[in-house]
Amino acid sequence: MSETAMATEYPVMARGPWREVVALFVRLGFTAFGGPAAHIAMMRQEVVTRRKWLSDAHFVDLLGAVNLIPGPNSTELGIYLGYLRAGWPGLIAAGLGFIGPAMLIVLGIAWAYVQFGALPAVGWFLYGIKPVVVAIIAQALWGLAGTVPRDWWLGLIGIAVLVGFIGGLNTVALLLIPGALGLLVVALRRRGATPAGMVALVQGHWLTIAGGMASVSLLTLFLNFLKIGAVLYGSGYVLLALLHDTFVAQLHWLTDRQLLDAISVGQFTPGPVFTTATFVGYLVGGVPGALVATLGIFLPAFVFVPLIHPLVVRLRRSPLLAGFLRGVNVAALALMAGVVVQLGHAALIDPLT
Repeated sequence: MSETAMATEYPVMARGPWREVVALFVRLGFTAFGGPAAHIAMMRQEVVTRRKWLSDAHFVDLLGAVNLIPGPNSTELGIYLGYLRAGWPGLIAAGLGFIGPAMLIVLGIAWAYVQFGALPAVGWFLYGIKPVVVAIIAQALWGLAGTVPRDWWLGLIGIAVLVGFIGGLNTVALLLIPGALGLLVVALRRRGATPAGMVALVQGHWLTIAGGMASVSLLTLFLNFLKIGAVLYGSGYVLLALLHDTFVAQLHWLTDRQLLDAISVGQFTPGPVFTTATFVGYLVGGVPGALVATLGIFLPAFVFVPLIHPLVVRLRRSPLLAGFLRGVNVAALALMAGVVVQLGHAALIDPLT
């Protein structure tokens, strides 16, 4: 594919009423089980396949962009889609619509947890829903993969990212380095570099990478969750590490068992996994604590999305920077593939699943 074609802009998404955005994301907030990769797959089904708001290729660009910023990526993708569909009202409607139902569900579970001292039994539910989640993500990945140009260097990057993800390499590096390599490949092609020379360059870069209910202050609670929402990259394991360091090791507001239960609730309820913050907030500060914690962890997403939008437009318009976006997009899809492998190993445990 030529650099000129790579830099082609997509048609502007047709505007729609913010109420349409609310209706869609409230429903997803109540039904989107399975974590970020599943949320992304369900959003694609709704906005690309069913409603045709945008193309698969445009959707992949948005997915690559939100992976560059910290915070809950599937929530940020929903906010971005709402922003493009209905402007600022759509941005707020999509975010609140997706977060609100999950927050209310988690709040109810947190109340029951405090009253009865245990989480509800959900093993049977997860047994049935996990295989479905794997299928949904795999189907979306198959469709999105068709938007990636058939280019040898993108294939190498995708394989390398998948191997790196399974091997436990840093997620941020697995996104940014492919973007940088994409930029380099486009620049070298412009200078007439041969495929053999570029293969050696890519291999050298990847070898380098591979080497590598308490009395609380609501303000303190808010600021700690605001910090986490503003800096967190990666999976639920990273969230667990940050929460443990802050609320167990430093502030001593939670026990290890309470924190693990909070993470579990975020995993098995629909909507954003970051509603773990709602559970933690309720445990340490009741309903006010739950609201403050939820606001703190999700607020950065509402700020980062409109800030990154002009960058995405510039990346798409520049033939050189479009190579960066190509690399990031392939890396994002490879990370989704890694999630499918991990979830499949945990979910497909017998012939029925």
